[in-house]
Amino acid sequence: MRIVNATPLAKYRPGFQTGEMERYFLPRALLPDGWARDVLLTVADGTVTALHSGAAAGNAVRLSGVALPGMPNLHSHAFQRGMAGLAQRGGDFWSWREVMYRFQAALAPDDIEAIAAIAYMEMLEAGFTAVAEFHYVHHAPDGTAYANPAELSARIAAAAETSGIGLTMLPVFYAHGSFNAMPPTPGQRRFVNDIDSYARLLDGTARAIAALPDAQLGIAPHSLRAATIPELGQLVQLAAGRVLHIHIAEQTLEVDDCLAATGQRPVEHLLANIAVDHRWCLVHATHMTVAETTALAATGAVAGLCPITEADLGDGVFPAIAWREASGRFGIGTDSNTAISATQELRLLEYSQRLQHRTRNLLAPSGISSGRYLWDQAVGGGTQALNRPVGAIAPGRRADFVVIDPAHPALLGRDEDTLLDAVTFAAATPCITDVVAGGRHVVRDGRHVARDAILSAYQRTAHRLVDTI
Repeated sequence: MRIVNATPLAKYRPGFQTGEMERYFLPRALLPDGWARDVLLTVADGTVTALHSGAAAGNAVRLSGVALPGMPNLHSHAFQRGMAGLAQRGGDFWSWREVMYRFQAALAPDDIEAIAAIAYMEMLEAGFTAVAEFHYVHHAPDGTAYANPAELSARIAAAAETSGIGLTMLPVFYAHGSFNAMPPTPGQRRFVNDIDSYARLLDGTARAIAALPDAQLGIAPHSLRAATIPELGQLVQLAAGRVLHIHIAEQTLEVDDCLAATGQRPVEHLLANIAVDHRWCLVHATHMTVAETTALAATGAVAGLCPITEADLGDGVFPAIAWREASGRFGIGTDSNTAISATQELRLLEYSQRLQHRTRNLLAPSGISSGRYLWDQAVGGGTQALNRPVGAIAPGRRADFVVIDPAHPALLGRDEDTLLDAVTFAAATPCITDVVAGGRHVVRDGRHVARDAILSAYQRTAHRLVDTI
């Protein structure tokens, strides 16, 4: 398959086979109804077609360890992986954003593909088997459209193909620089579309991802700063049943600006004007009142939490206790990709609550394993937000799972939920040995099967870009 022009990565495909049947034997696995032993999976076209526990391995591929459902990553800006660690001097979120603007202005299409491929490779090695890519760099550095308006979306699709990660593509609508339809700044010119040009971008993106196994397409208004309420209404019509993701209430200045412009707080303003439902993912939602929290949870929308990025940018702490009490759903994302780790995101989510409330094991119901609760909730919320048939090791679901090494020093002697506690809170070094995504064995012995080729392409990009900021 050829979906983009020749690039450093386009010639490489890591030998993934589709259309063939594979069988995997899992000595221990977390299934929808609990822990099971000696699980035999039959996989065809990336989907689990049969499952038997208490089975013999036979000639199946034996993955020694403990298998967990793969974690969906519900929020990523893949290109920002290339600037990780380069914005750690002074300032606040808004000064960080200026650094990001300078960095993205230097990116050519090849760079975006190479950076996305390394980010997706690292996600797979860290336990994420699918990603929602909130992609807002669409145009050339001077703001002009490429001949193919979905050129950069196609590069994201190529990176997903090279890595083997499952993709929910979210081309971002970005029209304004701030509230009251303020004009965009020069740093935002690569992002900007009106409704008509965005519709063309959406169509081009649909074509770019069409050949990827089980790829999904969604709609992503960037924020209430970048899209007006009338535009949001038009985007809901364009969505036609697809998922919708939006940044909201991430920073206190955003809340203040929204109040000044509309007389309402961001989540309050969105809910008052748009029929939010289970298709929505509200990313961050950090600064909500109790009333906003209760009202948003009642819609069935997912809160998209990115604890590492939220801590790095000084955003604040999500009201997770109130969200849980309102029966809200959540998933986790890597956002700016400063550090990529499913377990670190979950750990920081729980630890932020412990620091704020000065007690322990806050999110899981009393007597329930915190590690098990966090993994189950994040997998379930992420599955909803990505609109992918994943989230469980079960017939009819995509064959997405990660295998944990029980011989890791932090895990010795641990079993079942206690092992998940140790994976989440005690394993400071990687403990994932194998990852299967869409039935394809993409990580073996802790390394992505295409690591050398992906890293080689990324090295050229990284060395060239380090001086841009």
